[in-house]
Amino acid sequence: MSIEAKEEFRPKIVAFCCNWCSYAGADLAGSSRLSYPADVKIIRVPCSCRVNPMFILRAFERGADGVIMCGCHPGDCHYTSGNYYARRRMTLLFSMLDFIGVENGRTRVEWVSAAEGARFSATMHEFVDKIRSLGKNVRLEDLRCRN
Repeated sequence: MSIEAKEEFRPKIVAFCCNWCSYAGADLAGSSRLSYPADVKIIRVPCSCRVNPMFILRAFERGADGVIMCGCHPGDCHYTSGNYYARRRMTLLFSMLDFIGVENGRTRVEWVSAAEGARFSATMHEFVDKIRSLGKNVRLEDLRCRN
């Protein structure tokens, strides 16, 4: 047996979750004892429309292997139409990421309500599996800040 043990790839996932629905869905998943991978780091935002595309680019720059944005279902936004703005913004961001060479599956948008803890858990498991199959994000490695 080799002295060097090959470590399993553990992706770094950043999840931007809206305070009113998706973050509450994550909380429900936790209180219902439904697990989601520890590789997912949640950032709570007031609304999905507050997620600037630069936040996602910065997450990739800082070493994230995947970024997911979760918000209220369209039409159920606490701020009336915030998730419609977020959806338009993310569509533009996806085309920009495609242009700079970041794989299509590394970013995702999901609508998860506060009552969907099981869906939140399942979505996070699916996303982590997808990123694990894509491997380490090396496309933006030259932009990363090195310590």
